[in-house]
Amino acid sequence: MKFLIPALMVLSASSMLYAAQPDAAQSRIGFTLKQLNVPMDGAFRKVSGTVNLDLKKPAAGKADLIIDTNSISLPTREAEAEARKKDWFNVAQYPTARFVSSSIKPLGGNRFQVAGKLTLKGITRDVSAPFTARQDGKLTVVEGTLPISRTQFKIGEGEWADTGTVADEVAIKFKVAFSGN
Repeated sequence: MKFLIPALMVLSASSMLYAAQPDAAQSRIGFTLKQLNVPMDGAFRKVSGTVNLDLKKPAAGKADLIIDTNSISLPTREAEAEARKKDWFNVAQYPTARFVSSSIKPLGGNRFQVAGKLTLKGITRDVSAPFTARQDGKLTVVEGTLPISRTQFKIGEGEWADTGTVADEVAIKFKVAFSGN
């Protein structure tokens, strides 16, 4: 019994060692939407959470990413202020968005498919996206694009619910770098 507890502690600590936080300087959660059919890019400047991905064993991988919705960056300060309001991201009530993976499947080469749950404005939906992964020195870098319907998450309510001004489809472009295998 006296050996069981230290052994469990070592196993627990070793599994925690593989979970890494995103490298803030190298990671980016961006998006592209169309307003009046003109593409507009934005981003969230703060992403945190944990990633555990061994490129040799991707099925065992996990990701739990938290995006600070108040860190939204758009072309103008006015657009940023509008995006923080109740009709858009409602950052006062929903200060974070979250993605939790449920599976990672290899597609061949350095390509993979991740599935999981995305929560925006308190609404959780199943999502899936292809991504690539590569080693960059001591960092593992994953990049991909996740198309979503903004209206399914009530992003743009009220007068903004009409998709004639702001298109429904938004492409979330992610680059997450972390110390990895």
